[in-house]
Amino acid sequence: MLISTDFSPIAAHAAAYGYNLAKQIKANILLVNAITVPAEVPQSGMIVWPMYESDEMNSDSKAELQKLKTHLEQNDYSDTFKPAVSYRAEAGRVADVIAHLADEEISIVITGSHGSDGLSTFFWGNHCSTLIDTAIKPLLIVPAKAAISKIKKIAFATDFNQVEKDTKSIYKLIEFARLMNADVLLTHIYTDDHHSPALQLLIDQLIAELSNKANYPHIYYRALKESNVEKGLNWLCENGQIDILAMNHGPYSFIDDILKLSHTQKMAAHISIPLLVYQAAE
Repeated sequence: MLISTDFSPIAAHAAAYGYNLAKQIKANILLVNAITVPAEVPQSGMIVWPMYESDEMNSDSKAELQKLKTHLEQNDYSDTFKPAVSYRAEAGRVADVIAHLADEEISIVITGSHGSDGLSTFFWGNHCSTLIDTAIKPLLIVPAKAAISKIKKIAFATDFNQVEKDTKSIYKLIEFARLMNADVLLTHIYTDDHHSPALQLLIDQLIAELSNKANYPHIYYRALKESNVEKGLNWLCENGQIDILAMNHGPYSFIDDILKLSHTQKMAAHISIPLLVYQAAE
């Protein structure tokens, strides 16, 4: 498990959440801090960063990572599995550093959600948006309000328009849920006047296939009628007694890229529970 941190209060909460999750799935932890080099930031112009400052920032980063590691370990009073915690500090953009360090041993990447004043800040300044687009591993975005507790139910939201791509991610989600014996709830937010019998048949067949092939009985389905997808998902997060919302994120058109955020990015900007993002298979 890789936990990205910038040492902010929100990142500290995400690290605590990640540590608790690591205990549940019996995974070790790599804490990562990406050191932003001024010369690499376009707005900074031709700034030369002295070597002594680079060394000092690297040392400061490692010192903070050691403090975070110690804090997580010393606040674990349980007698259950204790994750081994290591850390790395590297210069570069957050997405690039994570991509470099997320090797085959990393099963999931965890980061805090830093959207503070709505979608504008999230769209223009938040690294989560870039991570959602570029993540090569499942990405768990933890908001400041997320409760640190046992994971019992994970909802996967889909419109069932690309069942084959969804199914690949759902199988991955099932294996993740199996580690905690958590329920998997397939959720469809539909805006039409009715839920068509043909779609219901497709869903019934999908759930039967998933349960049989994955040999996992804790798979359920729920349809919600709502005029707006994000509104329906927000209702589910607040009233559905779910601990994590999972979604696929795939390529969308250039026009969509300019005019609007994807459903996944919109949810990440204001969701009250952790959002688990899978990249839709090509």
